[in-house]
Amino acid sequence: MPLSGEAIRLMNYIDDVSVTLRRMLAFIPTLSPEERARVLEHLRQSKPSAEDIAKALEAE
Repeated sequence: MPLSGEAIRLMNYIDDVSVTLRRMLAFIPTLSPEERARVLEHLRQSKPSAEDIAKALEAE
């Protein structure tokens, strides 16, 4: 079955997020321990998370 335009658009968004995450991984080694802790806390508090999206996709 062919994918709808919306499904393709969502997959493109996922690709964009992956690019952003790779950029983030490249910068992490340059951060001090304090900066890492603050960024980690910010990441943990951000909503929606990738897990929230995965749960929504699994829902019937």
